[in-house]
Amino acid sequence: MDEQILFEIYEAIKNGESAALAILTDDSGSSPRKKGSSMAVFSNGRILGSVGGGKVELTIIEKAKEAIAKNESISFDYVLNESGLGMACGGAVKGYIKVFTPKNRLIIVGGGHIGEKLNNIAKLLNFYTVIFDDRLEYKDEERLKSADELIIGNIEENLNSFNFNKEDYVVIVTRGHLTDKEALRSVIKANTFYTGMIGSLKKVKGIMKDLIEEGIPEEDLRKVYAPMGLDIASSLPEEIALGILSEILLIKNNGSLKHKNEVKRVWDN
Repeated sequence: MDEQILFEIYEAIKNGESAALAILTDDSGSSPRKKGSSMAVFSNGRILGSVGGGKVELTIIEKAKEAIAKNESISFDYVLNESGLGMACGGAVKGYIKVFTPKNRLIIVGGGHIGEKLNNIAKLLNFYTVIFDDRLEYKDEERLKSADELIIGNIEENLNSFNFNKEDYVVIVTRGHLTDKEALRSVIKANTFYTGMIGSLKKVKGIMKDLIEEGIPEEDLRKVYAPMGLDIASSLPEEIALGILSEILLIKNNGSLKHKNEVKRVWDN
């Protein structure tokens, strides 16, 4: 059971879901479960395993849900009697609830120069990165090795079968107009937290017009950041990548675009 619990937690994190592992670190007296018993509590309410049953387990489940909500690991110590949890066991349990949260995931559609720079900077920012490309020779590209996942093949087919979650950040930087449109057509259905596409205003308008004619709702396309990125970069790939990730951080952290060093505020006092 312990192996299954750990595997399910791993899968949950991989799919963008938070989870908590509750484990008994000590027991005494007539406790329902002994030291080492474990249980997983997932952010969607699913439970796997057991640390006691009855009132003590319900209490620990609620504690685990609170820990997930606060993203804060905590310990617990319960006496299983009438004056404690209102139980008749007479024992006691101690334990720890460890919270696991997924890394922010950046989906980079296109492994060219800008895609490479996006991956490099995103890794410094502790993103989990996934790169899609259709060029078979990129499978063994040393410059893309630091990506957590590298998915090579038909971009549209691979995106259609990919397990997106609502917290994902998607950037479309493929090698051409057609593959950008194919990528956006696939990703728009995923309802991710952020979807952006590179390109000139003319190119973006053309792609949006084509997709609307295909039947994709305009209100869905209006949510796409395109052309994406903050207006801070030159034509250098690394600066373009920094502008894109700056926009993502602005949205992710609910930023304001204000300078922290505002001279008037420093000297007006």
